[in-house]
This record gives sequence, structure tokens and C-alpha cells, in this order.
Amino acid sequence: MTKRLNLSVQYACNKDDLPLRPQIRSWVRAALDVDGVRGGQITVRLVDAEEGQELNRDYRGKDYATNVLSFPYDVEPVVCGDLVLCAPVVAREAGEQGKTLEAHYAHLIVHGLLHLQGYDHEAGEAQARQMEDHERTILAALGFTDPYLDEK
Repeated sequence: MTKRLNLSVQYACNKDDLPLRPQIRSWVRAALDVDGVRGGQITVRLVDAEEGQELNRDYRGKDYATNVLSFPYDVEPVVCGDLVLCAPVVAREAGEQGKTLEAHYAHLIVHGLLHLQGYDHEAGEAQARQMEDHERTILAALGFTDPYLDEK
């Protein structure tokens, strides 16, 4: 299996505080390697509220902008998929949760990458716990605190 990561980062909104491509690459790589080093063909798109709402409505039937949408295409031989992050929602949530914007972006990209690999927190308590445990481990290795610390 190839370990190569082909990453496309698309900045589809005008915000000054978006994560830089090298940051995104490190977060994507860390999440891809959760079950062993693997390759990926990943697109990360940062969008405004209008595009975020449109995509959430069209693909999930929910007429509001959400923080991250995952579009998985394949997991073998490499992980293929798209992540869409809605910058205004991510910024608002970071403020509400008292987190740095960088930490919240890192968490949501790791979370989305786990979805691209087949993890699903909505598939029951055991899967939710497994996914959260992976997120904690990956984020700790990247130097971030537990994103679920305040929920306990």
C-alpha cells in the first residue's frame, strides 16, 4: 500500500485566520496514520457560511452551515475523500468553547479524517468512544489538549 499523501487545500473564503497548508498537512497526516501509516488523496476546502449551508442542505438535508462535512469516496488502497470546513462556524464554535482557533481546526480536521476512514460516532456508543479516543491520542501527539475535556 502506498503511503503517499496527495493533499489539495482550497481556500474558498476570505478570512485572515485560516490555517496554513503545512498545518493542515500535519493534521491530515497524523489522522491518516491512526491505524498504521497509509496514503491518501484528500481535499480540504475552507468555505464561507453560504457554501457551507448549501452543501449541508444538499447532502444532509439540514438547512444550516455546520462545522465540518466529510465526503468519503474510498479507503482502499488509499483513503480518498473531501473535507469541507465552514470557517465562520469553526470560528464561532472556538470562541464559544474557549478554544484557540488552531486547536479547533486541528480537531475538526482530525475528526473529519476519521470519518473518511469509516469511523462513525453516530453508529453507537462503542464507536463514538473509539473515535473520541483516537481523536484524543492524535491531538495529544500534535500538542493539543483533549477536545472533550469540558464535556466530562
